[in-house]
Amino acid sequence: MPKPLVLIAELTHRCPLHCVYCSNPREMVRRDGELPTEAWTRVVQEAAALGVLQTDLTGGEPLARTDLMEIVGAARGAGLYVSLITSGAPLDERRLEGLAGAGLDHLQLSFQGAREENAAQFANASAGTWEQKLRVARWVKQIRIGLTLNFVIHRENVDQLPEMIALGEEIAPGRIEFAHVQYYGWAFANRARLLPTREQLDRSLEILKSAEERLRGRTRVEYIVPDYYAKYPKACMEGWGRKAMIVAPGGDALPCHAAPAIPGLAFDNVREHSLREIWEDSAAFRRFRGEEWMPEPCRSCDRRAADFGGCRCQAYLLAGDAALTDPVCSRSPQRPLVDAIVSATNAPRAGMPPAMPDWVYRPNPS
Repeated sequence: MPKPLVLIAELTHRCPLHCVYCSNPREMVRRDGELPTEAWTRVVQEAAALGVLQTDLTGGEPLARTDLMEIVGAARGAGLYVSLITSGAPLDERRLEGLAGAGLDHLQLSFQGAREENAAQFANASAGTWEQKLRVARWVKQIRIGLTLNFVIHRENVDQLPEMIALGEEIAPGRIEFAHVQYYGWAFANRARLLPTREQLDRSLEILKSAEERLRGRTRVEYIVPDYYAKYPKACMEGWGRKAMIVAPGGDALPCHAAPAIPGLAFDNVREHSLREIWEDSAAFRRFRGEEWMPEPCRSCDRRAADFGGCRCQAYLLAGDAALTDPVCSRSPQRPLVDAIVSATNAPRAGMPPAMPDWVYRPNPS
């Protein structure tokens, strides 16, 4: 039985932004259904006892929780490395200092692109959101906790990549992550506008490899490519039920962010069960753990212990069956489904650019 190393605590689905690529589920938890402070305190303590080393506090926007400082303190008191993943929109300098004093180790700040108008277009954000992000980056540097900048890349902003890199160099964090959109949640609904062309992807990799080399020793540059262009799939969450556990705002414990999309899976809730019981015995965590569940070609594949058949949620979203080989795999019988999507994205178009569907913006629960 592997031990979990990371607890991803989704404290809330509430958020001031409405990002078109948000990984939150289509059905979100309302404020009155969120776990209370004392439940999160118990969860982080149980996580530490189970072997977890780090907790990522995320959402939605975790700063929407008025008890965030208490949760940070509880996690740090349990001996966990505490990272906050945020848009920065609701943060002020005094609250940041309080969070650092409570034990916050690291902050990941998200950007929708390199220009102010990106936040307005891709997150339906209010005026001033861009400047607020820049202020937060300055504040974090002053109090000297770890800082990661996260730029989400897709078809409609990938050409700004040199500008994103320049902004990252100006801020000079310890780490910059350039993450091509992964197609789950709201990103799946907006895939037609988000999936880049092969030419855009290849160019982005050239630019990022150059930046990685130039910034080595100053800032670590990492990048994530879209699964649809990969030869082999990634290991979902580094293997289903192997290294990470997600606790959703209402208390459901999940092996993967998108797992609630899979029909037939029932998730145990931390209100009724301990994390150890869930990790070791719950049917959802055991369903795709290891290799016994695997069909061919995964069962006899020499990569089965590296990618574990790929992403279960992607298999369901693309092929309608979570127990199939991830269709992005070049060895999957369902790979033609992905090839058709990629082909349509890269099809030559004469004359005017094609009309794109309207954005489907992520709503916010009350």
